[in-house]
Amino acid sequence: MNPILSNRELGKRIADFRKMKGLSQEDLASSMKIPRSSLAQVELGNRGVSVSEMQRIAAILGFSLDEFLADQFIMHASDSGSAATHAHPASERIAVPELQVGKFRNVLLYILEKCAGKPNVGETVLNKLLYFADFNYYELYEEHLTGAVYRKLPYGPVPQKIEVILNQMIKTGQLQRIKTKFYDLNQVRYIPLVKADLTTLKASEKEVIDRVIGQMSDWSASAISNYSHKDLPWLASKEGDTINYELVFYREAPYSVRNYHDETS
Repeated sequence: MNPILSNRELGKRIADFRKMKGLSQEDLASSMKIPRSSLAQVELGNRGVSVSEMQRIAAILGFSLDEFLADQFIMHASDSGSAATHAHPASERIAVPELQVGKFRNVLLYILEKCAGKPNVGETVLNKLLYFADFNYYELYEEHLTGAVYRKLPYGPVPQKIEVILNQMIKTGQLQRIKTKFYDLNQVRYIPLVKADLTTLKASEKEVIDRVIGQMSDWSASAISNYSHKDLPWLASKEGDTINYELVFYREAPYSVRNYHDETS
């Protein structure tokens, strides 16, 4: 294999081809007869790939090793199934989820409805409930729940654009913002004025949200912040940076919501 091609670039190309073929990590890992967690490490560039593994991947995804490992290539779908050609370097794919604003609003409203009357659920707790709902769902299904992008801030993960969304929801009469005290601490809370549209949520999405609410909605702001600070995606990110969803595949107990030991080895 091309010694110039780094593990990170190799992993990125594998992930790109896999997604272009419509396969999940679990699909490809099962075909390769390796644990999904191992494939996740390959795609993140944290694990090398042997020649035999690369040959299996090429056979499964249907590409030419020569083209795939070339220093310069472009990936594109074609009728013949070939996915790479010698050309100019492909533009860097930005692996950023796409925010579904309507879905995000309904998830937020649903969480607030389920937590109605709980005086501990202020902005800090709400942000963490949203974070764990989004990242737990991604770990389980390799799909984004709301598509929200989270940043690593001192008090834990915070969804970007949440202030804009909250202000819009207040302006349109969906939410009310109130300032209260909780154990002598100033707190901002949000009261839902309309019900969430549950038709926008799949059963699997609602189930993950309900689990997060059931586990964490009674925690104090400090307790849930401390817990989020030990979650691997937050730990592995730099202060102020976007938190990479792919890092959920490195979680261990009690954070992992999927039992990787049961996967094909």
